[in-house]
Amino acid sequence: MAQPPSLSIPKVAPDGRDIGFALGIIAILCILFLPIPTFLIDMGLAFSIAFSVLILMVALWIERPLDFSSFPTILLISTMIRLSLNIATTRVILSHGHEGHTAAGGVIAGFAELVMSGDFLIGVIVFLILVTVNFIVITKGATRIAEVGARFTLDAIPGKQMSIDADLSAGIIDEKQAQHRRRELEEESMFFGAMDGASKFVRGDAIAGLLITAINVFGGIIIGYFRHGMEIGEAADVFVRLSVGDGIVAQIPALIVSLAAGLLVSRGGTPGTADKAVIDQLGGYPRALSLAACLMGILAVVPGLPFLPFVTLGGIMAFGAWMVPRRLAAETKARRDTEEKKVIQTKEAEKDSVKSMLKTAEIELALGKQVSTRLLGAHQELAFRVGKMRKKFATQYGFVVPEIKVADDISIPEKSYQIRIHGTTIASNSLRVGDVLVVTGSGRKPSIPGDEIREPAFGMPAVSILEAFADDLKREGFHPIDNVSVVLTHLSEVIRNNLPQLLSYKDVKVLIDRMDPEYKKLADEICSSHMSYSGLQAVLKLLLAERVSIRNLHLILEAVAELAPHVRKTEQIVEHVRVRMAQQLCGDLADNGVLRVLRLGSKWDLLFHQALKRDPKGDVVEFDIDPRALEEFSEQASKVIREFMDRGLPFVLVTSPETRSYVRMIIERLFSTLPVLSHVELAKGLDIKILGSIS
Repeated sequence: MAQPPSLSIPKVAPDGRDIGFALGIIAILCILFLPIPTFLIDMGLAFSIAFSVLILMVALWIERPLDFSSFPTILLISTMIRLSLNIATTRVILSHGHEGHTAAGGVIAGFAELVMSGDFLIGVIVFLILVTVNFIVITKGATRIAEVGARFTLDAIPGKQMSIDADLSAGIIDEKQAQHRRRELEEESMFFGAMDGASKFVRGDAIAGLLITAINVFGGIIIGYFRHGMEIGEAADVFVRLSVGDGIVAQIPALIVSLAAGLLVSRGGTPGTADKAVIDQLGGYPRALSLAACLMGILAVVPGLPFLPFVTLGGIMAFGAWMVPRRLAAETKARRDTEEKKVIQTKEAEKDSVKSMLKTAEIELALGKQVSTRLLGAHQELAFRVGKMRKKFATQYGFVVPEIKVADDISIPEKSYQIRIHGTTIASNSLRVGDVLVVTGSGRKPSIPGDEIREPAFGMPAVSILEAFADDLKREGFHPIDNVSVVLTHLSEVIRNNLPQLLSYKDVKVLIDRMDPEYKKLADEICSSHMSYSGLQAVLKLLLAERVSIRNLHLILEAVAELAPHVRKTEQIVEHVRVRMAQQLCGDLADNGVLRVLRLGSKWDLLFHQALKRDPKGDVVEFDIDPRALEEFSEQASKVIREFMDRGLPFVLVTSPETRSYVRMIIERLFSTLPVLSHVELAKGLDIKILGSIS
């Protein structure tokens, strides 16, 4: 059985403030109808002035208009307080005005005497000026600003709502932040809408004050003359003083509240308190203060003008122009110091956190204790050369490799170092501390005795000799390599062999964002219609795996756009891209404009073609080669390639387009740095020198 809906009972504040507030509203309504004594009128008028001053101070010190969202309600209450007091004073003035100037209480009498200075015409003029300033200047301007602000705020709501939804969809903000921003948007629209209507309270209050004063003057004169037998002049003097005094007492808080409303709606989007916004912006330009000070100085010496006021103001502005830059510099320095302290504290907290232990450096050079001690004096040179290495990779391969972390590690042997990629040890070597390395290859060896070893980067024959004989080696025509160069050469070669692992999805997005708008649009079209950004990343990784530079990313995108609508296989797209980049490929591999070529013999070329298995459409679906033939090819290729490599001349292996990727797959396990090209990748106009063939 369905339960009846429960009635929601409003909660009562435990301190009774809601009851007190309700009683205050009832008191205001009672004043409209019931006569009250003059001492309560004095208390009410004093409270009205104090309440308006409080409203003005709050409007000055709030950080943003929404912090005073209750202003329209407060404005209505303050208006009702003044109007009720006006009615109460009108009742007293018309009832007891014949008794004298103090009949309406001490506050009205005091303000009347203070403003009029013995002449009621002065009071009338001052009252009319106050009404004019309040009604025409402040109230009218604040009303117009409130109307425009409400209109613009309501018009901007759909766009702001869409912006919140877009940020939420993109993951920039979470659901809780989105709800908070929607709530702020709703409060902003309600506030400016309410301010548009509340500004009419101020306008109506000014009109009502003018009418009430006029009624008090003419009604009081008539009552005094006909009811109490006063002379016209005497009645006019008494009732004009009382009415104008009452009007001035009412207009002062009305003027203050109007000023608060104007300050509130004219703030716009300026953050911070009103004094901070105004003073910082007026006093934040030393040149403006200097020019204003110069103008004050000129006016001070003009004949006929007083000297002291202008020279005083000029001196204050000149001091401000001298002081502002120093204050801004001090604030900037303090802000920078605070940010640096926060960064240091954050880093220290991260060091102690468990999450920091899960983070691994993308590239790390770990040094054993003795190697680290040996290279301690060269740490600055090591950091400098590591930075140059990263710049070289960026220029050569078209993307910035991650930062290289150099750290000590007591867990590895003292004379060893390790090169790690994403926390995995890729290469390691024992360094002969205090020795220099002479790479000999198949050539002559130095006369100075040393230990024959293999150079760690390329595995070439070398001799390790004590560093003291470095000068003797140079005289013999050799080039000794110090420990730092050995380590960095090895590190450089390891990075080259692992470029695909170092190209992250983030790097691809950064590379595309740096391109011209047309190519950014092309990349978006490719990755939205034919492949994903991860697919584009896979294409770039396959190119880097063969040490093909991606610096001409716009050419790669154009080549991908040609084939991506028709082909889904990444390998086929890469082969097409390589053909389109033939000029770059051959240019990077040529030596002084000459490309040395080692061909694949006809026997092996035919064998590889026969190993390609095709589907009915003619597409290659499998590579099936006899293991014995593969072993024979590996032995014969190793023999021929090693012979040419020992000569120290750069060359490439050339094969047919369909078998290129499979030949490369076999060759890279024997000689990882040997480029393999197809016949269609040989650029036009290139000087090609054929070294021989694998046959």
